[in-house]
Amino acid sequence: MSETPRPDYEIPAERLPAGFVETLTEAPDAPAVPRPAATVVLMREARRGPEVLLLRRNRATGFVPGAWVFPGGRVDAADGEEALADRWDGLTRERAAGRLGLGPRAQPHAIAYYGAAVREAVEETGLWPGVVGEDGVGMGADPLSEAARRAREALLGRGVPFAEVLRALGARLDGAAFEYIAHWVTPRVEPRRYDTRFFAATVARGAAAVHDEREMTGAVWLTPRAALERHRRGDLPMIFPTIRTLEDLSAFATVDELFAHYRGRTIPRIRPEIVRTATGVALRVP
Repeated sequence: MSETPRPDYEIPAERLPAGFVETLTEAPDAPAVPRPAATVVLMREARRGPEVLLLRRNRATGFVPGAWVFPGGRVDAADGEEALADRWDGLTRERAAGRLGLGPRAQPHAIAYYGAAVREAVEETGLWPGVVGEDGVGMGADPLSEAARRAREALLGRGVPFAEVLRALGARLDGAAFEYIAHWVTPRVEPRRYDTRFFAATVARGAAAVHDEREMTGAVWLTPRAALERHRRGDLPMIFPTIRTLEDLSAFATVDELFAHYRGRTIPRIRPEIVRTATGVALRVP
């Protein structure tokens, strides 16, 4: 009789978001179809090395309430429309499709994942990674500027399309400011599933986030190593993709080094298997 393979991760319940373990019942007969999503790891240079931004999800949200996560969310149809795709410099539909390994007829189109990543960053943090004004200067350093506040409220409060917000600002998107770093699919046993592309993006040294309190209840900048240590102490409950990404990012001394490592590298799709245990959960990464 063959032995049960040893899990790659075992996490006690106290290090996971409240209620997460209880969602892991037997796999449904018809697993939920994963929804396309994008996550952006916002990074800034700091004295002790690159720091990443983590947000704490509101406990009233439907997906992993109370977890510390990177900014992100579902891909909207408008994220791949021509009005937004035409605002990218250094990123074409063809280049995005090749980088993400998607065909030209994929729905949503590959460039929509990039659009969703930057839009979600603006909505959830007030930062503008990769967004440059007419003078070529990035807009990501000051989320409290009047122009940034008005533009963000147009997105969040009035539902103005992101492409229209950028047009009104006279702004464009810099494709070189983003690097594709990971691809995760939510396990079959979870009731809400996402097919998520992870991107890294830089913001200015000292940039401060203003999180959207409708979805998030906290924000913190930490080096990946410091974030993992706080998770091990039980201070930052997280889910597996966040933990694994932090582990991967902890190897780099600078943001440039990280970008150089991932540039052009093949990114595997990770579809983990997860089971409930007596003390928490166990995860295998094929």
